Amino acid sequence: MLAYIGLGSNLNNPKQQIKDALIALNSVQDVKVVALSSLYQSKPIDNSKQPDYINAVCEVDTHLSALELLYVCQAIETKQHRIREKKWSARTIDLDIITYGVQVIASKQLIVPHPEMMNRSFVLVPLAEIEPDFKVPVLGSIQALIDKLDTSELIKL
Repeated sequence: MLAYIGLGSNLNNPKQQIKDALIALNSVQDVKVVALSSLYQSKPIDNSKQPDYINAVCEVDTHLSALELLYVCQAIETKQHRIREKKWSARTIDLDIITYGVQVIASKQLIVPHPEMMNRSFVLVPLAEIEPDFKVPVLGSIQALIDKLDTSELIKL
């Protein structure tokens, strides 16, 4: 199954945090990172005085279920000292399953496609870099979603 995972960090050397998370993902049996976007710099969602984020999207080929993949992502976050305080707070690493094949999942633990992806240029633009013709389940063309957003503050590194 092909899945897309969004990565973001704004604490403790964000570029290295993303690199470490990718290495950790790739070391999991039944998970292989097959594509990676460029890194992008973005402002915090809530415009707080926290540092800017570094973001990327990776494509993984996995034999894990969506829920198993979520648990892997959460274990990596924990290993990299992610502290879950308030929503949108600064973090060492954030791994979000953006899509999982063409599946639509709405469970207590996981919602896929990611419920906020259509509002986040730091997810859509890197995803389109990997797969420009991607059709998001339920939401449609990735480019049509990007066209609805202001991407002027997103900086490709």
